[in-house]
Amino acid sequence: MLLIDQKIHKADCFRGIEMLEGEFVKGVIDIEKKIIAIDAGMHVDLEQWLLEQGSKQQDLWGINFYPKQAGDEWVEFDSMINIRPGQGNRSRGVEDVSIQQKIREIIARLITHA
Repeated sequence: MLLIDQKIHKADCFRGIEMLEGEFVKGVIDIEKKIIAIDAGMHVDLEQWLLEQGSKQQDLWGINFYPKQAGDEWVEFDSMINIRPGQGNRSRGVEDVSIQQKIREIIARLITHA
């Protein structure tokens, strides 16, 4: 597992990480701490790791990165850990547009393309 808490180039971020089928990498973002965890077989493993680091459940959202894609296509809001009826999120996606925006901003701040 890899914790991204400082700016890193996209190519360096995903170098050496085994891509899952469909060539994607699972990630979990803490929208409060503004950090990203990647490189595990399941989102729940990343979630548990971040909880052990002091993150709060309500701040963690699962996504998939498609490093070979560009623009909005390279991030997918899809994970079982996102199903949270108590927080108003009833699907695997991130339904709240403001949370999606926070996630995109954190990714843009931490993972650069140039």
